[in-house]
Amino acid sequence: MRHIMWVLRVCAITAGLSLVSQSAQANTMSASTRPPLKIAAQNSAQPVSFDARPPVRTQAPSLAKTVSSDAGLQLWITEFKPRAVAQGIDLSVLDRALRDVNYDAKIIKRDRNQSEFTKTIWDYLSTAVSDLRIKNGKAALQKHAEIFEQVEAKYGVEKEVVAAIWGLESAYGTFRGSDSVIRSLTTLAYDGRRGEFFEGELIAALKILQNGDTSAQNMTGSWAGAMGHTQFIPTSFLAHAVDFDGDGRRDIWSDDPQDAIASTAAYLAHFGWEKGTPWGVEVTIPDTFDYLLANRDIAKSPQEWANLGITGTHGSIKNYGLASILLPAGGDGAAFMIFGNFEVLESYNTADAYVIGVGHLSDRIKGGAAIKSGWPFDDSALTLTQREDMQRLLTAKGFDTEGIDGKIGPKTVNAVRAYQVSEGLRPDGYASPALINRLQR
Repeated sequence: MRHIMWVLRVCAITAGLSLVSQSAQANTMSASTRPPLKIAAQNSAQPVSFDARPPVRTQAPSLAKTVSSDAGLQLWITEFKPRAVAQGIDLSVLDRALRDVNYDAKIIKRDRNQSEFTKTIWDYLSTAVSDLRIKNGKAALQKHAEIFEQVEAKYGVEKEVVAAIWGLESAYGTFRGSDSVIRSLTTLAYDGRRGEFFEGELIAALKILQNGDTSAQNMTGSWAGAMGHTQFIPTSFLAHAVDFDGDGRRDIWSDDPQDAIASTAAYLAHFGWEKGTPWGVEVTIPDTFDYLLANRDIAKSPQEWANLGITGTHGSIKNYGLASILLPAGGDGAAFMIFGNFEVLESYNTADAYVIGVGHLSDRIKGGAAIKSGWPFDDSALTLTQREDMQRLLTAKGFDTEGIDGKIGPKTVNAVRAYQVSEGLRPDGYASPALINRLQR
């Protein structure tokens, strides 16, 4: 369930961050193979692509899906109802929730355009951890101090971390999304490209209605079905949402954020958050560093890293346990020593940029320093076509990326490293425009 917030959350972040920015202007030991530190290699940074979609699964063909239209959607709903009833949804709930649902072509257009959304990590962080978002985060903590204190005491998750997620997901409740979740999920399930996944989310949304947590009218969120203050998808809500205020409903949609705040903390606690341990710490890399060690599968204690010349940029690093070294923009950008809580945040969203954004925003809300190191600002983000071309070129040269999907995950990073080693380059795994130019020679 590590993908639990999946790309629905990514959609909310990528599309939502632009909304949030508008809101901001308006509102003013030796190497080991991942022992306890199960930091899974995901997007080993680079220019960040927020395309983390689940695999496409095929379903039996349906006549309803031959034409994307209102008429086709109504046919699909007729076919869907028996499947929903078989999974425990009352027919009366189905009829009420789906009675006025219509096909929304805008949702499909946005879904199709996701893969082209690309930002460099420094562009992303400039919005995610803006001065105004830090200021508003501190204000939100002060305004809801009692709730945050109670939630932290109960779930063992620092209030600043929960506040940071709230800040990135909805600008502290300012932009919770106004699309009908039922309409969005029905349209996406009918569309079929990821129909099985979205049908599962639609079933979960109907169960939420059946449980009485909210009404179909009030169940609003992002265009892709992420809901409420901290943008839970329906299956995540069913698994982790809590009724913190004791009113008998798990309400993450209302102006009162306490159920959403508590649900977010409960979610992180479930995935193993360790209070008192940082998500990561900015570090300084020596000139003599072996960049092959900057690998998510290699974990050492802070002292062992210090013995290799890696020191905290803002002071010494306590022994928080095993850690890996992450280079989000290669050897010319900021470096981080990341701990187990990094992976916990990944369960919310797998993109490295998001995890760093949440972690760094929480640090800044707490009064921590800004990232000190610079970034390779002259580099541009790679487009989907460029990423796919890079994978083809690497594979053709004998450095198999094990697929051409435009996603810079661990297999592609390993292929990049192997190519860099073969060329006598710094093996930092960074997929830059310069790397593509070299591959094309």
